[in-house]
Amino acid sequence: MKLPSTRRELAGMIDSTLLKSTATKDDIIKLCWDAKNHHFATVVVNPYYVNLAVYNLNDSDVKVGTVIGFPTGTTLPEVKAHEAQQVTKLGAQELDMVINLSALKSKDHTTVKQDIEAVTAIKHTNPNITVKVIIETGLLTNPEKRTACKLSQEAEADYVKTSTGLFGGAATIDDVKLMHRTVGKNMGIKAAGGIRTLTDTLAMIKAGANRIGTSAAVQIIQEMPKK
Repeated sequence: MKLPSTRRELAGMIDSTLLKSTATKDDIIKLCWDAKNHHFATVVVNPYYVNLAVYNLNDSDVKVGTVIGFPTGTTLPEVKAHEAQQVTKLGAQELDMVINLSALKSKDHTTVKQDIEAVTAIKHTNPNITVKVIIETGLLTNPEKRTACKLSQEAEADYVKTSTGLFGGAATIDDVKLMHRTVGKNMGIKAAGGIRTLTDTLAMIKAGANRIGTSAAVQIIQEMPKK
C-alpha cells in the first residue's frame, strides 16, 4: 500500500473514534470539531450520538460512522438490520458491524454470512452506505480469520476490520497482511485497536490497510511532518 505523503492524505485514511460509554455531548462536539479541522475520513460514534455528529459535521467533508452489534456481535441479525436502518435514517454513512463470533467459532458459516447480509442489505436501497465487518482478529485462529474475511466479501461488505479494540489485544501487522492476502484489492481493510502513533499507523498502511481506526487521531496527525 502506498504511504501517504502529506497530513491531508493521511487524515483521509483515518476514522477518528470515540466509543466510550461515558463520552459526553461535549466530547462528541470536540471530536467533530477536530475532525473538521484535520479533514479525517469519518468520526465513529455510538448510535446514540449519530444525530449530534451529523449536526456538527453537516458543513464538512467528514462522514459520520457508527457501530452495529457492538461490541460482542451476538445480537440477532434482525436486530442488527433494524439498527442499521435506524442509524442511516439519522444520517450515518459508514457502519462498523461486529461479526457473530459465536457462530463463527461454531463453524456455522451460513449464519455468519446471513448476519453480515442483514446489514449489507441496507446498501440495496442506499448504495452510498459503507459497511465494515469487525472480525476481532485477536480472538481468532488464522483459518478463522481467513474464513471471516471470505464470508464478509461474499456478503458484499466494503471492508474487513481487525477489532473493536476491546477484546483480544491490538491490531497487528501480521493480521493486516493476512487479511490483505485473503481479500486482495477488491475489498478495503481497516486496522483498529491499539494504534496510537504515526509509526504504528504507517506500518499498518504499509501492510495493506487503507483505513485506520483510532481514538488518537489528532495526536497521530500532529506527528506527521507538515509539507
